[in-house]
Amino acid sequence: MATVTMAGVAAHFGRDIERTLAKLPGVIEQAREKGVDLLVLPDATIGGYLYDLQHPSVEVDSAPRAVGLDGPEVSAVAALARDMTVCFGVAERAVVDGAEVRYNTAVCVTGDGILGTHRKVHLPLGESDVYRAGDEFSAFDTPVGRLGMLIDFDKTFPESARSLVLDGAEILACLSAWPASVTDRSDRIRNDRQAHLFDLYDSARAAENQVYLVSSNQTGVLGGLRFLGQAKIVDPAGEIVAKTWAKGGLAIATADVSASIARARRSLNHINQRAEHAYRCTTSV
Repeated sequence: MATVTMAGVAAHFGRDIERTLAKLPGVIEQAREKGVDLLVLPDATIGGYLYDLQHPSVEVDSAPRAVGLDGPEVSAVAALARDMTVCFGVAERAVVDGAEVRYNTAVCVTGDGILGTHRKVHLPLGESDVYRAGDEFSAFDTPVGRLGMLIDFDKTFPESARSLVLDGAEILACLSAWPASVTDRSDRIRNDRQAHLFDLYDSARAAENQVYLVSSNQTGVLGGLRFLGQAKIVDPAGEIVAKTWAKGGLAIATADVSASIARARRSLNHINQRAEHAYRCTTSV
């Protein structure tokens, strides 16, 4: 595909899965009407995010309902996607060593089914009370090119995005349920410390790897958390080329992804010019 139209979604998705599945056809159809090839929905699209980051609970009404990747919820989104590549977040129900566990998972689908998944590796604050951490970053092929996925806090760590780019990813899909600061609240989201960091990480991860980054996020309020929105498209120079700010909507941009990356890397190629022999081991302190 020579050019790709990418869209990051800022929208509110709560606990009511049936309501979400009734809402998604409108969101996906709006994107289709605008010619979108890659649509990135927020983290926790299916079932919503946690109510509280400090002391989350796995009680039925407090934690998102976990669903199987082979279940009707994922199949419903795939059917809606048809020829579009769609990324979205779920609380994944899985069985590990005979025990049922829950992961915070990003899923990428087309009408043909699941193309790739990513289980959130970095769990901030109390997330580890609810989710098990994933253990890898892997890119995969899609109709829009080779793609890698991150889930909100993952993008705080440069190694996450770099691992995906070293695995061939040309587009990073960053799915978030990223709230405003819970410790240093601002009257205006635009002035919030977390709003600044959210944009900073998006631009840094795109620029240092010279790839496109599509960032989605939840909006509105869920429990004690107020989400930032700020869906965006970032180009290989780290420039934000489309953004929703705090309100819901689609951030859309079209680009010849491979050509843009080649142009960005023509003189300064951050991947090929790494000096691995000079880097200290990052697996220990």
